[in-house]
Amino acid sequence: MKQIFLAIIIFISGVAFGQQMSYEQWNAEAQTNIRLLPKYGNQPKNEQQKALDDKLIEDYIKRDGSREKGSETLIGLGFKYLYGGDVKTAMYRFNQAWLLNPDNVNVYWGYGAIYMTLGDDEKALAQYNEGLTVNPKSANLLTDKATVYLGRFYRDEKNEDLNKATALLLESYAVDNKNQNTTFKLSICYYLQEDCKNALRYLKECDKAGGQPVTNEYRKDLENNCGK
Repeated sequence: MKQIFLAIIIFISGVAFGQQMSYEQWNAEAQTNIRLLPKYGNQPKNEQQKALDDKLIEDYIKRDGSREKGSETLIGLGFKYLYGGDVKTAMYRFNQAWLLNPDNVNVYWGYGAIYMTLGDDEKALAQYNEGLTVNPKSANLLTDKATVYLGRFYRDEKNEDLNKATALLLESYAVDNKNQNTTFKLSICYYLQEDCKNALRYLKECDKAGGQPVTNEYRKDLENNCGK
C-alpha cells in the first residue's frame, strides 16, 4: 500500500509528467536541434541565431527590467509547459533562461526536471549536481535530487536510496523549512521507514505552510496507520 502512495507522490512531484515524445525521439531530434540540449549543447551559433538571441534578451529586459528577472520569468514558463506535458517547449524556455542569466541556478532545476520526465535519472542527477556546485544550498535542487532517489526506491526498494532521499530532504529543510514539497516528501520518507512520529510531524508542517501537495489518499493512509 505504501508503494502505491509513493507512486502518487512521485507522479505529482515531478518524476512523471505527460509528454509528447519518447526519449528515443528526443535524442534523435537533439542531434540536429541544439535547443533540446542543456545550454544549447555549448555549441556555436550562426549569425541568425545570435541575432534572435540578442532580440530575446532585449525584449525580456524591456519587459521585466533586467536579465535576472527575465530569466526567472522563463523558468516559471518552462515549468508551466512541463506540467502541461509539453517537454519540448519547456526545454526551450529553460535554455532561454540560461541565455539571459547563465548564473541562474534554477536553470539546473529545470534541466533536471526535463530529464526526470524523460526517465533518465543519471542525466537528471548530473544537472542537479552541477547546479549544487554553484549553490550547495539550493532547496529546489536538493529536494528534486531527493525525488530521484525516491523514484529509485519505488522501483528497486533499496533502503540506501530511501536513506539518500531522507538526508537530502533534511538538508533542504535546513535551508527552507517552509517548502511544502520538501516537508511532504519528508513525511513520506519517514512513513516508509515506519517512523510515525516524524511522518506526522512533517505532514503537520506541510499543512501549516499550505499543504498543497498532500493527497487525500496519503492523508487517510497515514491516519489509518499512524493516527492523527
